[in-house]
Amino acid sequence: MLSLLPIRQGMNPAGFGEAVSECGGRVLLIGEGCRDAATQLRGIASEITIVEAGTFAPAAWARFLAIQLGGEDIIVFSASPDGRDLAPRLAFELGVSLYAGAVRVTAQRVDLAQWGGQSIESLQPESRFVATLQIGARDVVGNFANGSVVELEYVTDKTSNDSTFISTTPPDAASVDLAEAPRIVTGGAGISDADIFAKLGAVATALGASLGATRVVTDRGWVDHARQIGTTGVIVAPRLYIACAVSGAVQHTSGIGQPQHIISINTDPSCPMMRLADLAVVGDVNEIIVELESLLTVNASAT
Repeated sequence: MLSLLPIRQGMNPAGFGEAVSECGGRVLLIGEGCRDAATQLRGIASEITIVEAGTFAPAAWARFLAIQLGGEDIIVFSASPDGRDLAPRLAFELGVSLYAGAVRVTAQRVDLAQWGGQSIESLQPESRFVATLQIGARDVVGNFANGSVVELEYVTDKTSNDSTFISTTPPDAASVDLAEAPRIVTGGAGISDADIFAKLGAVATALGASLGATRVVTDRGWVDHARQIGTTGVIVAPRLYIACAVSGAVQHTSGIGQPQHIISINTDPSCPMMRLADLAVVGDVNEIIVELESLLTVNASAT
């Protein structure tokens, strides 16, 4: 098994560690700044192949990779936007099946999330296939001292009809895919009304974070279901997770991955989310949100 990571400007895609771990540390990096991206794989990767291929060109890359990887039976992408774009193209060029939205990949079994994550379908895959692994679906493991690094020369396919790259726009925290968000502020059942939830959104914006919600909040209609986090919503993998009035039911905590830092604000000091938190604040989240929104607005005006 080989994990394949499309690289933009020296940065690995979301879920890169999980995809590499699923493949036992074997990984190929292709794109722009792969040498820099490889340094982020220390301890995770055992065997690294680098292809400096410039800006994202999925059609040309798929044709090149199909030649280079013809001997690989199983190729796994993280289900990042670029991974979901390149994976089907490569599967087509290789003439193999694509299993999209997997939560587990082995040579004998592929588990696919179906119906928005509400059910898991287990399949016996063909001997050769391409798969995308959902972000936040598994732990990152590995204890490799220094993975070996091999570099391949990229040969451009001038016959491909890829779009022309113009520029990269920084992501907008308010609209970025939650699965890609490095910072998330989530509101739960303890939020008293829609006005307070709107203030929570202002707090998230001021912190450069994306706004999330539990199922109770989305059922109230305060935010679209695309913002629902958990096994029945979006599975995320942020570096910072701020849970406001979120009790921490297993359906929710199973979908937040392994954040580097968790902050929880709740009136119940013994709820599951407070026990998971690096910083637990006991208090009425509705009053705290109002105060935070006021402080952040004042600071933003001052700058």
